Amino acid sequence: MNSWHHAQSSARKWGGEPELYLPIHEFIDSSKQVIGDVRHRSLYHHTTGVWLCQKVFGVTLDVPKARSTVRVPVRLIAEQHVLEDLGWLPSPADYIDGMPIRPWMSGSQRKTVPLSHLLLTNTGDKQ
Repeated sequence: MNSWHHAQSSARKWGGEPELYLPIHEFIDSSKQVIGDVRHRSLYHHTTGVWLCQKVFGVTLDVPKARSTVRVPVRLIAEQHVLEDLGWLPSPADYIDGMPIRPWMSGSQRKTVPLSHLLLTNTGDKQ
């Protein structure tokens, strides 16, 4: 499911327009910028990602109704997103369970990059 469809689902559930919910759903799916397959979900589709949404967007989202405003907990919106994608709400530990521990993860294997690799190279553009 993409961010827009999640936003439409939120609007059906809590009211208001999908555009109101879209920033939350785009944030959760923003990990697609880094990883182009379902592994992107390991970055925000879990309990910590839900709490991070609350930190970024606030505790509640004000949804205008006909004659009033309803406050919807941002955590519920984020949890709905994860539940729609995965069917349950994992923790980060669920994603890393069984992950192999590599030597570089402990800092025991240091990599050095030659300074020449860090310098900007001429791309052929004339200035």
